[in-house]
Amino acid sequence: MVGTQPQTPKHLEDWLRDAHAMEKQAEKMLEAQASRLEHYPQLKTRIEQHLEETRGQTEKIEECISLLGADTSAVKDLGGKMAAFGQAMGGMMAGDEVVKGGMASYAFEHFEIASYKALIQAAEKASKPDIARICEGILKEEEAMAQWLAEHLDDTTRMFLERSEDGDLRAKT
Repeated sequence: MVGTQPQTPKHLEDWLRDAHAMEKQAEKMLEAQASRLEHYPQLKTRIEQHLEETRGQTEKIEECISLLGADTSAVKDLGGKMAAFGQAMGGMMAGDEVVKGGMASYAFEHFEIASYKALIQAAEKASKPDIARICEGILKEEEAMAQWLAEHLDDTTRMFLERSEDGDLRAKT
């Protein structure tokens, strides 16, 4: 039909809800990680910085969902929070929490990167340039965090190993 707006692909709306749940999960994971890191100040500072970015990303995704005239999914958000809680609890028990947390964070950042790349394509296909632009901004923050983790995982691991060899029981955090 002439003069009609393009239909918003269901995938865009669904994927934005998934992204919202993903950011809620990330927020819980980062909060748990930051609260326990005492002996890795550089890592703690960067995680706290990314936690603030993540909270902003959640708000931006809510804005995107609102632009579509939709709302967030409480069920998906709850599922994301439960997954984050399980991961945090598992990490607390590990004697090498800081290393495993770094590896998990690195993997999670790449999952987020892939999610935002898909969202950008879906937004462009749906002729939603505002949503694509917002997702591009979030993508840059996720890529920066992934890069930072990649650049610092070796040092964090070495610090853990040195502390662990010295018998420092606090090496894990």
